[in-house]
Amino acid sequence: MAKLFTRQNPLYLITDRTLSGLSHTQIVRQAIAAGIRTIQLREKQMTKNELYHEALSLRELTKKHKVTFIINDYIDIALAADADGVHLGQDDMPVEEARRIMGKKKIIGVSTHSLKQALKAQEAGADYIGFGPMFLTSTKDAGSPKGLKLLSKVRAHIKIPIVAIGGISPNNVSTVLEAGADAVAVMSAILRGDIKKNTEKFLPAIK
Repeated sequence: MAKLFTRQNPLYLITDRTLSGLSHTQIVRQAIAAGIRTIQLREKQMTKNELYHEALSLRELTKKHKVTFIINDYIDIALAADADGVHLGQDDMPVEEARRIMGKKKIIGVSTHSLKQALKAQEAGADYIGFGPMFLTSTKDAGSPKGLKLLSKVRAHIKIPIVAIGGISPNNVSTVLEAGADAVAVMSAILRGDIKKNTEKFLPAIK
């Protein structure tokens, strides 16, 4: 499997129609134009049928531009749409079973909130872990902030890539990367307002 994230382009965008006021397709088109190379489709309100057709459309778009396309939660839709992979939460299917279904070539990411969970995900065969929330965030209730110190501790024990998430902005992204994250998952800081301009605000800190 090719290297998932690079220091030159560590932004991992998670789509959200509510935050942006845009459709997933509009978000992805603008994100790709802004230079983002990893995108996760996250959608909780659509029916599975609607989400499947949305995923097909986004897969065509991301494939054309060679952008890594991950689907949140739904292994069946990730496979049906030929997404690059799936991102699982702590309450979703175990990594071992997901791997059996998806095969070795697909990417499997897992949300983690502690060193214990991170180690378990790595041992189970995850390709990367999400870790957070790093800072206070209003986007999603994921518990208390974990902070840079715990991220550094996780980095010392984890060999697979770490995607930090939660409250990450142009003002703190450099400290998160320095603490050991390979990439940063972002929603609010990019989706609220002009996607291209918001993405550009990150560039001085990550380059």
